[in-house]
Amino acid sequence: MLASIVIRTYNEEKYLEGLLATIFAQVCALVNVEIVIVDSGSTDETLDIAKKHGCRIVHISKSDFTFGRSLNIGCENARGVFLVFVSGHCIPTNECWLDELVKPLIDGSVSYVYGRQEGRDTTKFSESRHLEKCFPPYAKLPQDGFFCNNANAALTRKAWRRFGFHEELTGLEDMYLAKQLVEAGESIGYVPSASVYHIHDETWRQVRIRYEREAFALRRILPEVHFTLADFIRFYLSSTLSDSFVAIREKVFLKKVQEILLFRLMHYWGTYKGNHGHRKLSMARKMSYFYPKDLEKSVYEQKKVGCLVANESK
Repeated sequence: MLASIVIRTYNEEKYLEGLLATIFAQVCALVNVEIVIVDSGSTDETLDIAKKHGCRIVHISKSDFTFGRSLNIGCENARGVFLVFVSGHCIPTNECWLDELVKPLIDGSVSYVYGRQEGRDTTKFSESRHLEKCFPPYAKLPQDGFFCNNANAALTRKAWRRFGFHEELTGLEDMYLAKQLVEAGESIGYVPSASVYHIHDETWRQVRIRYEREAFALRRILPEVHFTLADFIRFYLSSTLSDSFVAIREKVFLKKVQEILLFRLMHYWGTYKGNHGHRKLSMARKMSYFYPKDLEKSVYEQKKVGCLVANESK
């Protein structure tokens, strides 16, 4: 049986080599492997790395990009019975990752499954705590509810064909499909043995934008959920206190306290803003959600040009 690994990329040169090398080092007793790269305009070495490893490459323009649309394009160009998704900045932690991930699909216990995500030494302290909460060390086959995360997940082609990924959401396309499948009588599963390091090298602004766009998408999935200003204050205080107690116990509090305060501020302020955002997305907002690094580069270049003009006018 063939498993198609679909990887969305945009300037992922930093970790893509490690990801692909780890995929090809997998000990696969259950499936054969192909890799489909869906690229949205990389300008670094991403495509050269993908070509070197023999990946099939398909393209989507920035203006057409959404998480769901890019995954649908990847699935359409894939040939596998199983469709595997992994982020371009994730790296499997062991050589049995792929077999462990697809095993519940093969035995038919679930139709959509996701694996564990762990932080690395460069991961922000509070984000590691968040990952530990969302991705525990015990399996759920099947699980209750429809939480799922495509940074490390797989589903059957049959399940994907039932609904496809929603192409207008600004995130959480995985949860939206999982909800549709659960409502149609399918099951979702979680396997911690299929674990990856999920590496976010983000500025604080990018952290806020990530949680903002996810909260914006959650309004479509669970419109009854409201995140008030009182919720922001309550969750911010409780999470920073909890993280601080752990940091004190691990004797890293003084080193991590500023990081804890800033991460949780961006986490919950982004959630609050996204929950209260307008439904209709402008192109500028869409670009800030999907390509925040581009906007930061643009702002930096504009400031640089402004400084040069000011110096020349002196």
